[in-house]
Amino acid sequence: MPSVSARWDSPSLRASLFHLTVFAPMAVSSVYLAIWLSEKGIQADQIGIVGAVPVAGLLILNLFIGRLADKAKDWRTVIVILALLGGAFPLGLFFVSEFWSIVLVWAFCAMSSGSIAPVIDAATMRLVQRTGGDFGTIRAWGTVGYVVAASGVGFAVTAFGTAAFVPLFFAVSLLRALVSLQLPRFRAPEAVPTLAALSPEPAKLSAALKPWFVLPLVAFALVNAGHGVLGSFAALLWHQHGVPDYYIGPLIATSALAEAVMMFLWQRFGGRVTARSMILAACIAALIRFTAMAFDPPVAVLFGLQTLHAVTYGVGYFGVVHFIANWTGEDIAAEAQGFATMLQQATLVITLAGFGWLVAHVGVASYFAISVLSLLGIGCVLLSLRLRPPKDAVLP
Repeated sequence: MPSVSARWDSPSLRASLFHLTVFAPMAVSSVYLAIWLSEKGIQADQIGIVGAVPVAGLLILNLFIGRLADKAKDWRTVIVILALLGGAFPLGLFFVSEFWSIVLVWAFCAMSSGSIAPVIDAATMRLVQRTGGDFGTIRAWGTVGYVVAASGVGFAVTAFGTAAFVPLFFAVSLLRALVSLQLPRFRAPEAVPTLAALSPEPAKLSAALKPWFVLPLVAFALVNAGHGVLGSFAALLWHQHGVPDYYIGPLIATSALAEAVMMFLWQRFGGRVTARSMILAACIAALIRFTAMAFDPPVAVLFGLQTLHAVTYGVGYFGVVHFIANWTGEDIAAEAQGFATMLQQATLVITLAGFGWLVAHVGVASYFAISVLSLLGIGCVLLSLRLRPPKDAVLP
């Protein structure tokens, strides 16, 4: 039986522990940032600016950081730097109270945190290809950490009020920074080939951006925009259509739970599914999910539709990560993942702006717009498959 120290030396275990903390600051902010801002006297339209500025910055920053991470000796270096910055910037929140100072400090907090995910995704994918680990199980701990943090901040703010938001956000950000220090090396030694290294790859991202490569990434970006819409408007629409408030929290939790379960079990049934088939499945499931939601179904049906999040996000996300890993080499792995994230963020910003107008005019029928995006996503994947058939590769 392996000793405790031998288990701790497992790269997969150490990567899993970091994933447990990666999205915790995001969970805290998603629950109470808007309320904290409101109590600071920030108006609703200004709150939108606070949230939009970091996203706009990340559209460019993710590509730059991805390129920097790929050129580093190991991706670990950049991940640790980003985590340490993400742990330090929240200190500024203790000292700001005016709108523009809050925008500036929050932009640094959100951009440092938001830059971590594409790099850790690329690095973890290469790690499991090299060591034979399970990417799904490692990534699932990120969802678990998100759910735990969201639940914990709810209890804390109930007990101590919204003044607890900044200390909690700083605490979980600092915890992530400290946990990053124990991360393993991710990059494979030069003498050990990875799956992606079995065939020639371009040395620059620009050479990889062929239509057949970009189309599946666009497809998931379109579907992922629907997840952003759910996060911003679902609770409001459910409330307006008579869903009891005590069901709204469990409905949101159901999607996260379904996602986590899928990720933990993925290796058992998904190992031979091609990456673009995963993205296609996400698009089809999204078409079903959002079309059904547009008809204002009863609560029992909503719970069933929320479980489709396991496919619309979980399977689709896995598809993107595997697709990038299969068709790019280590020299552009993080940069390519950053490009995919940039597409998702840009699509989300555009979709949210238009969806707000639709909600004001047609209410729950607005979900038909996401159904249209899902159809476009299906078309993108099918066209990509026609332009370039999949590799005969077994996914880890």
